[in-house]
Amino acid sequence: MARQKGIIKLKGTIGDITFYKTKDGHLAREKGGIDASRIASDPAFQRTRENGSEFGRAGKAGKTLRTALRTLLLNSADGRMVSRLTQTMVKVIQADLTNERGLRNVIDGEAELLAGFDFNIRGKLGTTLFAPFVGTIDRVAGEISVDLVSFVPANMIAAPGGTTHFKISSAGAEIDFEAETFVVSSSETGILPWDSAPTVAINQLNAVTPNSVSPLFLALGVEFYQEVNGRMYPLKNGAYNPLSLVQVSGL
Repeated sequence: MARQKGIIKLKGTIGDITFYKTKDGHLAREKGGIDASRIASDPAFQRTRENGSEFGRAGKAGKTLRTALRTLLLNSADGRMVSRLTQTMVKVIQADLTNERGLRNVIDGEAELLAGFDFNIRGKLGTTLFAPFVGTIDRVAGEISVDLVSFVPANMIAAPGGTTHFKISSAGAEIDFEAETFVVSSSETGILPWDSAPTVAINQLNAVTPNSVSPLFLALGVEFYQEVNGRMYPLKNGAYNPLSLVQVSGL
């Protein structure tokens, strides 16, 4: 892989060189690789096919989770979140001790490995929200909740420069990764001032299906705003809004 320099940037293929654009800039690489039909049938590539199958399954699982949390993710995700989530899903699948390699899946893996996943690497929940909170997943009742006692925002929330207000949001998600379906509900506070006045206690309850047999997730996030002439604007288009999976209950 080589980086393109100069005023004119190329896209496409010339001879054996392919020119393309990524988040890292304009790059170029030599064409190569093994024919796809050989990978699909040659016994020598059995491990490759198995890895590919599980990687594809991880990608679909990540997409289902992202779709379920789409409302919160609209302003709380970094540009590499999709690839980071897929990599974590691969680890979940590889933890499956029930099925053979190539057939391992999220359901029989360790969904709990997703706990602590930050959707925005530029704004992590653990370095933003210092107010103590308690997350609870009650599978029998179908209740996914988070509770925060009263706190002083200016002391307990590390806000980026320019912040005047904030909002705390949460979501409870029940996800069937095999069927690629989900049940999700979300909650949010009003837009609160980021100042030295204590908040009221915050209690958010998100309902899913009682006695669900699918993995359950609790996501918690903070959104920052700037007030200008009486109107609230998402700060820096949400670039530093944290959102994290704080509780996960597999099977």
